[in-house]
Amino acid sequence: MTISEITTADRLQTVEEYYFSKKLREVRGLAAEGRPIINMGIGSPDLAPSKPIIESMQNAVLEAGAHQYQSYQGLPQLREAISTFYATRFGVEVDPAKEILPLMGSKEGIMHISLAFLNPGDEVLIPNPGYPTYTSVTKLVDAVPKYYDLSEENGWFPDLDVLQQEDLSKVKIMWVGYPHMPTGATADTQQLARLVAFARKNAILLVNDNPYSFVLNEAPTSLLSVEGAKEVALELNSLSKTFNMAGWRVGMVLGSAEHLEAVLKVKSNMDSGMFYGIQKGAITALQSLQEWFDGLNTIYRERRNLIFELVDKLQCTYDREAVGMFVWAKLPEGSKPAETFIDEILYEKDIFIAPGTIFGSNGEGYIRLSLCVTEENIREAIGRF
Repeated sequence: MTISEITTADRLQTVEEYYFSKKLREVRGLAAEGRPIINMGIGSPDLAPSKPIIESMQNAVLEAGAHQYQSYQGLPQLREAISTFYATRFGVEVDPAKEILPLMGSKEGIMHISLAFLNPGDEVLIPNPGYPTYTSVTKLVDAVPKYYDLSEENGWFPDLDVLQQEDLSKVKIMWVGYPHMPTGATADTQQLARLVAFARKNAILLVNDNPYSFVLNEAPTSLLSVEGAKEVALELNSLSKTFNMAGWRVGMVLGSAEHLEAVLKVKSNMDSGMFYGIQKGAITALQSLQEWFDGLNTIYRERRNLIFELVDKLQCTYDREAVGMFVWAKLPEGSKPAETFIDEILYEKDIFIAPGTIFGSNGEGYIRLSLCVTEENIREAIGRF
């Protein structure tokens, strides 16, 4: 038997390597050649967590039992901290014992939820444009992506009346995410209530992916603030963007006890609990005062104003009211396709920008720039034009 005779699973034929995994290899290769690459493509916070967060983690590693296996459901104190955070920041009451499940990053939650609720052949409503992982995970569990259109004209919110006319009999899950990635669009309470009503009417599990609520957003909102939402919905959240803890991998899923029990069945077979020190740091993060959020947004606001200058030089249009840590910009009329446009900038100006097409076909004609870049590098990028 030779290596070539060992075949991979059929499911791998349905997905490709994550775009950023592949493209960033190319970008790193250019940098290794000595080119002064400025990476504006990915939303990985370059700022550090607060000093108290880091100290909590450092002190925790010296505590008895810190290096043992931890509970699949996380420390009770962590769930309490999440519950208090949701009550304080969103006005949402969540039972820490039954309605919160900490995760090693919200990205793993997408897989856990999909494994818990989807059978082969089930359909999944996925936003176009939207987070690419929704599609890849759906395919990996042998379910079927069913895309729904989002457009600038409709405020990047689904036309639920049009969607209701489609055959939804096989749809089991609907992914939404407000504030929306990649566009930065928000949804108000009335819009979220319409989503909940739609899910209830069609017996669909609605999942809101909500990691960007506190970045340049004056009105953080949770889907679970809608009355009765827990009956048909789950919400994913994360400490990655809000507290600069992307590499720590701390997320959470919230919803009814019944739904979380199903997710826990999957999760408990896929990991052995989150490291104790990370959980203690997360507790401190969730207890951060308003000054933390204000300070973070001051930095991002200054960066965003500079990014606006850059996209003006590219003759793009954009929504100054959008939130989150990206600027979603529309290419000028008559431009080359988005991927060609960004490649030319990469090779000619040594600047990497994400093309809108990686988020779906409705991302054609758009580019996305990250705010996770220093002011110095943004000014340097502006100067290159």
